[in-house]
Amino acid sequence: MKTTLVIMAAGIGSRYGGGIKQLAAVGPNGEIIMDYSIHDAIEAGFEKLVFIIRKDIEPDFLAVIGNRIEAMCSKLGVEVAYAFQELENLPEGFRVPEGRKKPWGTGQAVLVCRDLIHEPFAVINADDYYGKDAFRKMHDFLVHNALNAPHELCMAGFILKNTLSENGSVTRGICQVDAQNNLCNVVETRNIVKTATGAAANGQTLDPNTYVSMNMWGMNPEMMDVLDSEFCTFLRDLGEDATTAEYLLPTCIGKLLQEHKVTVKVLPTADQWFGVTYQEDKQLVIDSIGALVADGTYCADLFSDLK
Repeated sequence: MKTTLVIMAAGIGSRYGGGIKQLAAVGPNGEIIMDYSIHDAIEAGFEKLVFIIRKDIEPDFLAVIGNRIEAMCSKLGVEVAYAFQELENLPEGFRVPEGRKKPWGTGQAVLVCRDLIHEPFAVINADDYYGKDAFRKMHDFLVHNALNAPHELCMAGFILKNTLSENGSVTRGICQVDAQNNLCNVVETRNIVKTATGAAANGQTLDPNTYVSMNMWGMNPEMMDVLDSEFCTFLRDLGEDATTAEYLLPTCIGKLLQEHKVTVKVLPTADQWFGVTYQEDKQLVIDSIGALVADGTYCADLFSDLK
């Protein structure tokens, strides 16, 4: 069964402090974090890539990754497509509120590629390193479960303490998971910081061993209709938050869970996350990638082992 990887790369990188953070070189030959996700996805069996970007970053994106990845994927028989996330990408009957500059969020990002996806798919952030295990488990789930249960989703479950930045606060979807690894609830939580005893957010202590969402979701194309309907509801209910509210995947999926409209299987992974949220994160990522090359997890010539 064909599977697609959707890579959300339209983020403006406001906290990175200049430049497009998704395009920061971190590998021994100038590779970016996205390269490692693409490698791991193809190795796991994904046969199509969809990049979600913005028109204004398209030239940089194509120069740094798009053209190069297209050439590599062509040799491997992997399809590549692009979708563009813009403020104006709204359902019929809605328009951008006056004064709105902020992007609509990850829920809208997925919707902009609905015409490109006709198979089970996974969604990831461009600037997060997820590890090989997560891609293998996600692909296996999509192949064996997605079409049999159209409203059964999956999520890569990371351990909170493995996903924190040394250089500032992060946002994570804090998860409640039952004994069968079913997701019971997910709450988008901002301002999570590393502490001497684990983690905290807005003064509240968090269990460092709890599962969190890193926006790595698996679903089937039928979910696009659900996401579209929920986006319309979100837009109708904007009220005073019209210029700042975001339609976020974890929030939407959490709502659907509470309404018993979907189920979500959590796929546990103990892999260490890393990403470039802040400029100071970059050296840690470079060192982490270097260690993975040194121990043989990746070839120095990254894509040379793919056939």
